[in-house]
Amino acid sequence: MDDTFRTIASASEGTYTERRSKFLAFAFPVKTEDEVKQHVAAIQKKYYDARHACYAYMLGADRTRFRANDNGEPSGTAGKPILGQINSYELTDILIVVVRYFGGIKLGTSGLIQAYRQAAIEALEAAQIIEKTIDATIRISFQFPMMNTVMKIVKDHSPQIISQDYEGNGCIMTLSIRSGLLPALKSKFESTYGINIITE
Repeated sequence: MDDTFRTIASASEGTYTERRSKFLAFAFPVKTEDEVKQHVAAIQKKYYDARHACYAYMLGADRTRFRANDNGEPSGTAGKPILGQINSYELTDILIVVVRYFGGIKLGTSGLIQAYRQAAIEALEAAQIIEKTIDATIRISFQFPMMNTVMKIVKDHSPQIISQDYEGNGCIMTLSIRSGLLPALKSKFESTYGINIITE
């Protein structure tokens, strides 16, 4: 399984104009539906005088949670082409909102699709696209005299130490590591006497 995904580092903006209609595009890195709702509400409040604020988002490393919203535009002419660009760039954990100010000339179905798609592209072209790893967590317990052995394994496999809790002569350590590297780390802990895996 591929244990990386592509997203954007920070918010970005783009602008596209077609037959006097102005399209303002905003891309945001997001993790949850609640973040999506907050950003959409903020954009709608800021650009309250705009006719439409259409959007699409994709969440999760497996890219299975997504939605496209036309916000009053003809069905499939706004949210879907925005989502299409998220897919084209193979991104996730991202929201793109496109605000439209009507210029007095109707664009037609194909014109709208092209305009929303191009506005989304403008925001993505202005963004810094980054690759992140899908990480897994593992918790281990051991007696304090095993600390040097544990730390040598940690040094060899390079997981991130999330926390260390000491109780009496024992320690519980929580580690985070790239998913693809977890089996080797887990195997090393399992084969080392005195180290117990609590949860993964």
